[in-house]
Amino acid sequence: MLLPGTDPDAVQAAAERLAAGELLGLPTETVYGLAARADSDTAVAKVFAAKGRPSDHPLIVHVLDAAAAAPFADPLPAAARRLMDAFWPGPLTVIVARKPGMAEAAAGGQVTVALRAPAHPVARAVLAAARTLGVQGVAAPSANRFGRVSPTRARHVVEEFGAELMVLDGGSCEVGIESSIVDCSRERPALLRPGLIPRARIEAALGEALAEPDAAAPKASGTLAAHYAPHARVRLLDAAALALRLGTVAAGGGLEGLAVYSRAQPPAGLVCQWQALPGDPAAAAHELFAVLRAFDAAGAHEIWVEAPPRDTAWDGVRDRLSRAAAAFAD
Repeated sequence: MLLPGTDPDAVQAAAERLAAGELLGLPTETVYGLAARADSDTAVAKVFAAKGRPSDHPLIVHVLDAAAAAPFADPLPAAARRLMDAFWPGPLTVIVARKPGMAEAAAGGQVTVALRAPAHPVARAVLAAARTLGVQGVAAPSANRFGRVSPTRARHVVEEFGAELMVLDGGSCEVGIESSIVDCSRERPALLRPGLIPRARIEAALGEALAEPDAAAPKASGTLAAHYAPHARVRLLDAAALALRLGTVAAGGGLEGLAVYSRAQPPAGLVCQWQALPGDPAAAAHELFAVLRAFDAAGAHEIWVEAPPRDTAWDGVRDRLSRAAAAFAD
């Protein structure tokens, strides 16, 4: 059931659905989420079941603001508060110590919990309406089958889960890749997953350098080696290697089902699907998952992607592409 997110009646119906322990397709500025009330382990179990996601792989709890985050945290450390002040609402998640008895299923059984305040107006309207019904926050991983390409349009969610799921249409997601995740549960904050916010901005807000993740870091959403994968095989190649491979394929008569996502056009005469990779990281992030889904829908067997620049502004896009390619590693 696809409903307009701008309709107040649809927002209220969505909030009531969450309060009743049911699932909802919810737009955020990053990607669409599959939402359930975070304080109900029974409701959260439906998220894991629908996605086919391991129950020990934690979810992010979405809240309206820092005040709404407090009931889930024990306590909110100073580093997390600095990041909330700088980036909330927005595409940044903090991991903090979890208050006992709260969101245990959403946290995958860990003693920590991941918290984010989304900026999308539809998500915020739903969270505000749900709070009046006793819902303090919602667990909302990306609304797709586990390990597959995240949805950035409402129709992507319908394609994943069918017309039975209530989905609020909030348009195309502005950011297009998932949030940055910073672990604030230990002595030094560490970046567990890059997003669109540059590392330097996060460090400036913290007033200190980020630590590197280690084996003792909490589990976090979207950090498995293989993730975000389309059905077609993804190969991530630097510009020179991609040009060489495309030239070889063109000389050999082509490759059935080839799709290319690159800054330079493929050789003349090579039959393939081609999409220009934007030169701006924000533009690339915005369209990335939609491009991968479109290649799949058009019948691609292989997707050859030009590796993004090594500039740190591209860390989030590079991370998603690297994990998508890792799903097909030889």
